[in-house]
Amino acid sequence: MQVNDVVAYIQADRDRFVADLKEWLAIPSISGDPAHAEDVRTSAGWLAEYLRGQGFPTVEVWETPGLPAVYAEWPAEDPQAPTVVVYGHHDVQPVEPLEEWETDPFKPVEKGDRLIGRGASDDKGQVFFHTLGIRAALAASGRQSPPVTVKLLVEGEEESGSVHFAELLRTHRDRLACDAVVISDTTMWSADVPSMCTGMRGLADAEVTLRGPDGDLHSGSFGGAVPNPLHAMASLLAALHDADGRVAVPGFYDDVVPLSDEERELFARLPFDEAEWLRTAGNSRAAHGEKGYTTLERVWARPTAEINGMWGGHTGPGGKTIVPREAHAKISFRLAAGQDPRRVQDQFRAWVAEQAPPGVEAEVRVSGGGVRPCFSPIDSPGVKAARRAMERAFGTEVLFTREGGSGPEADLADILEAPLIFVAVGLDGDRIHAPNEKVEIPLLLKGAETAAYLWEELAAALR
Repeated sequence: MQVNDVVAYIQADRDRFVADLKEWLAIPSISGDPAHAEDVRTSAGWLAEYLRGQGFPTVEVWETPGLPAVYAEWPAEDPQAPTVVVYGHHDVQPVEPLEEWETDPFKPVEKGDRLIGRGASDDKGQVFFHTLGIRAALAASGRQSPPVTVKLLVEGEEESGSVHFAELLRTHRDRLACDAVVISDTTMWSADVPSMCTGMRGLADAEVTLRGPDGDLHSGSFGGAVPNPLHAMASLLAALHDADGRVAVPGFYDDVVPLSDEERELFARLPFDEAEWLRTAGNSRAAHGEKGYTTLERVWARPTAEINGMWGGHTGPGGKTIVPREAHAKISFRLAAGQDPRRVQDQFRAWVAEQAPPGVEAEVRVSGGGVRPCFSPIDSPGVKAARRAMERAFGTEVLFTREGGSGPEADLADILEAPLIFVAVGLDGDRIHAPNEKVEIPLLLKGAETAAYLWEELAAALR
């Protein structure tokens, strides 16, 4: 496949590609708002019809108990060729506060090289570049089918928690059998520093309640003579981290996959401005965290325990001299590669029981099983192949990042039993989930070029 042929095809098709994407972006597929449920269905139907028009031999809308996903398959000519699932989502975030938008969020507009509209970057634009990429690859090679079997899975509930996604994967596991999963729902470091994500942190939560007397007590009569649940909670939360910023829960780090020396070196080469980053962190006055790790390492590859809220006793106007009967706190854990949310929740529950003083009853409640972290080693064949494809498209070295957030990627890896490969061209400055979301059109075209090269790279790497 000739690079010039791929680039020429993509550039020639640029205007049609953007026009079609605008049409899809105009559908307000907000999965978290029941009033837009039919719009999500309309989005799925639009995409299915579009993919048929692009040449996918098999296109189906997969229903769930909630909102539908879209599945499309383009078999390779060689029945022994590897199979790759490409994951993205067609639902979008709500648009409030509407008054902060400079344009109608569902009337996408071009401003220079930017396309502005809800879903432009997260994630319709990044799903869409794969359609242009596969057409460019076929046109440049003169083939009728890609060198790998491509299975496109576009979810309709990602922005509302992917509540039915795991079951959808289990139901269609045989249809989705593959050798790798490509994720196009993340970001690069910057437009001039292309990068690949290699992992996302997981999430677990807990709510702690400490109970003392059966009711609030007069502090003059009982203060200093019975346990105070708020005192106990303050002591418990203060003990959650040691002097080096490490989580003090026994066993918490046992399963964490450590950063390799190569990853740390590549992270260090990213042009990170900590002062500017602190400004984006609500004008925080200093970086803080686990000793021995950089800020990027902390937010990407190390686990955390955060106190999200604490309350109890009297919080209204004026004084109220009491020993409160109970105290409460909400905790969340960001989990690093290797950790299991339920195991972390069990460890925390046992630790809280040990910390509670005599006369104070402790209860720990969790809202669910959490979200598992995911991780792709940078020396895996799929990641190496995708890096080569991206470097061919961008003409420069591709570095590596991770992301601190969470998504359904771990379900894809676990249920389909396939390694993950992150290929995306969004930017942190795309304002996803915020007013005036945008995407850089030249980066979408680079994404399409990367996708065009990706299939032949994976065909060779995954055999």
